[in-house]
Amino acid sequence: MRRLLFVLSLLMMILMVNVSTFAQDNSGQETVHVVQPGENLYRISLRYGVSIAAIQQRNNIANASLIFVGQQLIIPGVGSSPAPQPQPQPQPSEQTTYTVQRGDTLGSIARRFGTTYQAIAAANGIANPNLIYPGQQLVISGGTAAPSPNPNPNPNPNPNPAPPIAGGFEIGGHVESFSYPDQMRGAGMTWVKKQLVWSQGQPASIAQPLIDQARANGFKILLGIVGDPGQLGANRTQYIQDFANFLAGVAQLGPDAIEVWNEPNIDRQWPAGQINGSAYTEMLRAAYLAIKNANPNVLVISGAPAPTGAEGAFPGRVVNDNRFLSQMAAAGAASYMDCLGVHYNEGIVSPYATSGDPRGNGGYYTRYYLGMINTYRGIFPNKPLCFTELGYLSGEGYGPLPPGFEWAAGVTVQNQAEWLNGAIQIARSRGDIRLIIIWNVDFTRYDNDPMAGYAIIRPNGQCPACNTIRAAMQ
Repeated sequence: MRRLLFVLSLLMMILMVNVSTFAQDNSGQETVHVVQPGENLYRISLRYGVSIAAIQQRNNIANASLIFVGQQLIIPGVGSSPAPQPQPQPQPSEQTTYTVQRGDTLGSIARRFGTTYQAIAAANGIANPNLIYPGQQLVISGGTAAPSPNPNPNPNPNPNPAPPIAGGFEIGGHVESFSYPDQMRGAGMTWVKKQLVWSQGQPASIAQPLIDQARANGFKILLGIVGDPGQLGANRTQYIQDFANFLAGVAQLGPDAIEVWNEPNIDRQWPAGQINGSAYTEMLRAAYLAIKNANPNVLVISGAPAPTGAEGAFPGRVVNDNRFLSQMAAAGAASYMDCLGVHYNEGIVSPYATSGDPRGNGGYYTRYYLGMINTYRGIFPNKPLCFTELGYLSGEGYGPLPPGFEWAAGVTVQNQAEWLNGAIQIARSRGDIRLIIIWNVDFTRYDNDPMAGYAIIRPNGQCPACNTIRAAMQ
């Protein structure tokens, strides 16, 4: 009997060792995760119950903000299957389509239709419930149960979150000295734009004075951030990572919007021979993920291309903006912007016109405000537009325009004022334009680049356009 008990005890010990060994082996298993749109290392770490640091170390990731859709990550030490993803609930047979109005939020729309904002977001592929815009078409499935929301979707939750950035149409001005805040407010502007040129090694703190100045004057601020094309061309991969890190640091300072680069379709802003919408999307993707990880409330605007049709005359140095945007779209850029950046600064006819430009190639879309809107919306139909430069050039009060700008010789200050009024009225009525930044408010340079000719503050200190802009906003 004693021998039998001894044998049984020995067998149990062997079994326990085997079970323990199995558990240890199982806890050391690795799995491969393919990064999906909207994911970051924080969410992936929650899903698998593994620390962010462990995933970074296993995959040699230096910056936790820089992961990409389609990237394969080795997840170390997964002891059990990842938490199952919410399964879509059965859809009712009846659906309706709703057009987003100014002031709407997903929450208010959900209450109206007796559903939840999570269900609407899931049905329409909306990664960020704060990002909807007037004119957007939403499919509403009444009574659809939504998956339970992530209890902690933001790794840095803000106890006082900003209002949703998908608010109504707004306007602002690009300033040089910011000496006319009263005139800007009087015109109905609530935004100010400043451009920041970054060089590798500079800290994010260089943006702080610009943000502070805007806040002190009661304005939201759009930072147009551009770097050095030479540094970019020398080592694009490293430069993009450094640039994204810088933008993450700026985002933590709390600007309202960031435009990622400026006119990347011309060699003045991007290395010649490397100009391509896909290459720019590589930068935009890294920038968007870094910014949103640092501060999800920042509105991310894609860098507006230069409106041009000069690609044939300057091969390798210029890519036409419509082709550049198509390359961006094919590379998946729609997933990495909140708003599509647009520049319109060559108009010499009313913004309501769709023909009649007296220059050569007068039917080309960049000649017309509506031509630009329709072209850009056609390429990115589900993104609102943000005009980060919209202006009309007039040499009145300055003298003859320099060579290369004679096309605007007939434009008066009165034309400028009236056309800005019309452009704003059109934007307000459409519902698919989020922001217009007027180019410009107070620049004074008038030489081979006559930026002062675009300024709404004229040489005599008057601002005829301020009155027409205010009228358009009432």
